[in-house]
Amino acid sequence: MLTIFNEKDIQEFVAPREGETKLGECVAVIDSKKDLQSELKNSSASFVILGVPEDIGVRMNGGNGGAHTAFVPALKSFLNTQKNQFIDGKDILVLGYLDCLDDVYSFDVSDREKGDLLVKAIDKELSKLIKIIVKSGKTPIIIGGGHNNAYGNIKGLSEGKEQPVNVINLDAHTDLRRLEERHSGNGFSYALQEGFIQNYFMFGLHENYTPQYVFEMIHDSLNLEYNTFEELEVYHTTSFKGELQRAENFIENTPFGIEIDLDCVQHFPSSAMTPSGFTPQQARRFTHYFGKLQNASYLHICEGAPAVVKDEIANGQVGKYISYLISDFIKAKSN
Repeated sequence: MLTIFNEKDIQEFVAPREGETKLGECVAVIDSKKDLQSELKNSSASFVILGVPEDIGVRMNGGNGGAHTAFVPALKSFLNTQKNQFIDGKDILVLGYLDCLDDVYSFDVSDREKGDLLVKAIDKELSKLIKIIVKSGKTPIIIGGGHNNAYGNIKGLSEGKEQPVNVINLDAHTDLRRLEERHSGNGFSYALQEGFIQNYFMFGLHENYTPQYVFEMIHDSLNLEYNTFEELEVYHTTSFKGELQRAENFIENTPFGIEIDLDCVQHFPSSAMTPSGFTPQQARRFTHYFGKLQNASYLHICEGAPAVVKDEIANGQVGKYISYLISDFIKAKSN
């Protein structure tokens, strides 16, 4: 299922310019004919980029399809970022992507049993890869895809670190729905139930889209914490800066993953696009803030879906913004 990129694949994304150096001209790749773990371990790169272009989990959760269309524009934009005093491509390895596009295109959402099996198959492959990357001493950067993939990231990190891990999630939704068929709304539910999560902080929940049974579950647990978008940006009963600190205190004590669901960004093309949400700058600030913490162990950017907007410039805009988040994370971890 894993398609590994070679140097030729990377160069097809890059537009060289005389007198300039793009990140794509200096990022690392691995030899697909050799052992994956050995290749990763022997690489001098610190960050490993992996794509999961699928939207099956999103459609299983009743969301709009299209999340499989963000990875290529994001990678293209990132590889054309300037190498300069702020970021250096030699610390970045582009691994490839989980190829499940045949299933994406042929999937009928009415076939719930097949959808459940497909999402679980992606869970299995993704968690195995994240574990290998983490065991190799690298930091994964995962570009989705739906938020169902949080489960594979969390499981892989937990197994790689051999302990339960923490998660910080910038999201309009908790993704703590019931343990039913696997979909984008219950990745964290399964990760909690299976013991992969220690503490989980949900940042910026939308009060209008969180069921009461989920709030009750959170309130009954010492390992779950949250704030709402309304508290931060409508009622102003708390501050963005203060909540960054509170969330840090909740998750900083052990390795943690950073989850960013792009449906929390206002007007951003995503599977659950919102007219009211965080600004692009706030999401970038969030990424940098948590990326600079020592225990930050992966970045997952999901639910970007340029295909949901019938606009020719959407691909470039979605790709460019995801590229900003990737570079913000790398700069934070590197400084």
